[in-house]
Amino acid sequence: MTTEPAADRPLRGLLPYLLESPRAFALVVASGIAFPALAITTATLGAWLVGSALAGDSAGDLAPGAVALCAAAALTGVAAWWQAYISHDWAFRVLAGLRVRLYDGLERAAPGRILGRRTGDLTASAMADVEKTEMFFAHTAGDYVGAVLVSLASLAVIAVLDVPTALVVLALMALVAVVPFVLAGRAGEQGRALRAELGGLNAEALDGVQGLRELTVFGRGGWYLDRLTARTRRTHRHAAAHARRAGAEQAVTDLLLSLGVVLLPLTAARGGLDVRWLPPLIVLGLASLGPIAAVSATARTLGEVRAAAARVLAIIGFPAHVADTGTRALDGTDAEVRFEDVRFRYDPAGPDVLAGASFTVRPGETVALVGRSGAGKTTCVNLLMRFWDAEGGRVLVGGRDVRTVPVAALRSAVTLVPQDVYLFNLSVRENIRLARPDATDEQVEAAARRAAAHDFVAALPEGYDTPCGERGARLSGGQRQRIAIARALLRETPVIVLDEAVSNLDAANERAVQRAVDEVRAHHTVITIAHRLSTIRAADRVVVLDGGRVAATGTHDELLARDAAYRELVAAQEGP
Repeated sequence: MTTEPAADRPLRGLLPYLLESPRAFALVVASGIAFPALAITTATLGAWLVGSALAGDSAGDLAPGAVALCAAAALTGVAAWWQAYISHDWAFRVLAGLRVRLYDGLERAAPGRILGRRTGDLTASAMADVEKTEMFFAHTAGDYVGAVLVSLASLAVIAVLDVPTALVVLALMALVAVVPFVLAGRAGEQGRALRAELGGLNAEALDGVQGLRELTVFGRGGWYLDRLTARTRRTHRHAAAHARRAGAEQAVTDLLLSLGVVLLPLTAARGGLDVRWLPPLIVLGLASLGPIAAVSATARTLGEVRAAAARVLAIIGFPAHVADTGTRALDGTDAEVRFEDVRFRYDPAGPDVLAGASFTVRPGETVALVGRSGAGKTTCVNLLMRFWDAEGGRVLVGGRDVRTVPVAALRSAVTLVPQDVYLFNLSVRENIRLARPDATDEQVEAAARRAAAHDFVAALPEGYDTPCGERGARLSGGQRQRIAIARALLRETPVIVLDEAVSNLDAANERAVQRAVDEVRAHHTVITIAHRLSTIRAADRVVVLDGGRVAATGTHDELLARDAAYRELVAAQEGP
């Protein structure tokens, strides 16, 4: 499921999911046949009893038919329950699989292919759009098969009883079935517009929740509500247009069914049938239209379902942002990181961010990457982690070009501690254990101690079991960074990258974390992106980036003595 389906045929892209569990799908189809067949049988039996009574049959003659009617009615109720249960149970299992694949698509494409996509819009695809496809799985697949087979079987029985009535029923079936297809183009356009607007509205609402503090601080709550109201009105207009078209389809379908109520008795009455067969013929003719009308009702929503499926399948089909074709294993004993004449640009039409950068970080060494904003420091990390691939030159870990190593193996050998730390709404213990799920409580606590986090964690209301809140909202910035550093230390990878990871720590905690890094670096390669002078001084060596190239390299003292650009950077950190 890694290829993108045709944009104009998204429902076809859902078909493979129908057959992932052939047995379950067969049961869904069976239930889609059983319920309408029993419902029509029950209605026809009831009509036959009425006709037999009109023909003068005695109560004794009608008794077997009455018993059969009661049994058919009971079986119809069971079949209705079974169809609802089996189809929805199966559909929700399929939806769970869709959500997993959608996340796989996002992970495979991150970060480059989802840049610019709003989080709320992606969330809408993961939740609302996937949920919308439930209509296809639960109310289309089995129901359509059942409607066609049961209606055709009913038509055959009607034809045996009276051919003219069968022709009228056939014409009505065709008209009822064709109504949604006549307006399918408009339904598709409306569905795409509505799903896009709903995704935008969801993104707008999420922006407001995440930016509530800023809106409050700057007194812009009214401005934001105006934006949200305008978006809501646009969504309402699209929803209203969708509803009007669906309502028109419903009205035409109801008109055709009403026409059947008039035509079928007139046609059947002219056939010269025995009176006992006239009521069942009329009822069978009307009931046989029911399954077609039911699936016609679901077809009215297929425009929106089609649009939702297109959005979901587009994400599932995202091609990998970097080609994961590597097969070489990393040597866990060699943690050297080397950049050889690396060139890279984010925008093909833009300037090089890295224009021939070359430097080496040896095992057991801590190297600080410094430079002005835009010099390429974070880009080096992105290429090392293979969030992007270098366009020229090579990035090597342990002597192996990272492009020849499987992505999972590379990222299991490099731990990144970002400046913007993300904590899940889990306990402190589970957020630290995220780096190593099999770690014991004692190992988690040891990592927290080394990251200077144990004391504040122990003081929390529930200690290590205290929930961190969404995005770590219950903790301060410095506390979140220490949790992230504890995660990195717990993982014990050969390479550790600290991207301004101590920026929110006070001097005392920074020194404690620096001691922890010093303890582990004997067997690790440590790269730190640094602006703080204290972090730069603690490094064994400093690499100065300027204009995408390495402008200078050496110890802090060496660079102060011989490099004017470095002295300017240091002076800017020290302030006036």
